[in-house]
Amino acid sequence: MSQRKRVSTSQSSSQNKRPASLSLTATNDDDDSMFTLPSTSQVLKGLENLTEEQVYQKTAEVLQYFLVRDQKKIPIRRADIMKHVVKDYRNIYPEIIKRTARTLDQVRHIIDLQVFGLKLVEIDTKNHTYILINKLEEPEGMTSSSGPANLKSGLLFVVLGLIFMKGGFVRENLIWNLLKKLHVDIGQKHNDFGDVKKLITEEFVRQRYLEYVKIPHTEPVEHEFCWGQRADVEVSKVKILELMAQLHKDRPESWSQQYKEAHSALSTSSQATSSSQR
Repeated sequence: MSQRKRVSTSQSSSQNKRPASLSLTATNDDDDSMFTLPSTSQVLKGLENLTEEQVYQKTAEVLQYFLVRDQKKIPIRRADIMKHVVKDYRNIYPEIIKRTARTLDQVRHIIDLQVFGLKLVEIDTKNHTYILINKLEEPEGMTSSSGPANLKSGLLFVVLGLIFMKGGFVRENLIWNLLKKLHVDIGQKHNDFGDVKKLITEEFVRQRYLEYVKIPHTEPVEHEFCWGQRADVEVSKVKILELMAQLHKDRPESWSQQYKEAHSALSTSSQATSSSQR
């Protein structure tokens, strides 16, 4: 996919031991920029002052926080995790996050679900923002009786599909024209999606499935869409291509460039997954 850059317009049972105080953080809990990640030796020292039950309990709280916040698919900031959950356990923050990720991974392997296998991913290493991802598969049973989540996933797939097929960036008017052909008019309130334009330009953008990018030197101002950080790590390009092929009643191989890119991404993802499981 094209990587052309533009300026985006788009965020216990044992209590005899207490966590040691930490002087590694800023005084403002909302400011993550001054937080210094504890070193391995500092983490080990912090663990010495805690019981295993205390560490287990705090990890469970962080895991629950991720699961609750993820229901709206909005990325989670490290600053919020520290402020609302980790609190006095900041000196073992890396250990807590490692255990949280490991727990999610263990659940994924125990349940053996490809569609609902959760994984903790830091999508923005500069601002330290996390998401829980699952391999988003092609929605099935896309009928009028389908649930809202399935219908939204279907709409999202169509938008991501057009972007992928067009090389990575698509002007918004092309998206609206395509949706109108599918009887989804952004000028009218949809029975299932409500305000379609708001759903795509705000909700999907806030969830990091899409980026809504201002095109420089356009008057009146025009925008275009590209894949967001969540889509890059969660959505299968192979599935996207298969869906677009079905819509066009053709074979995925008919689009040689997209077919090559999709399977190259699949190979890279498989190697990364295999490596992480060793």
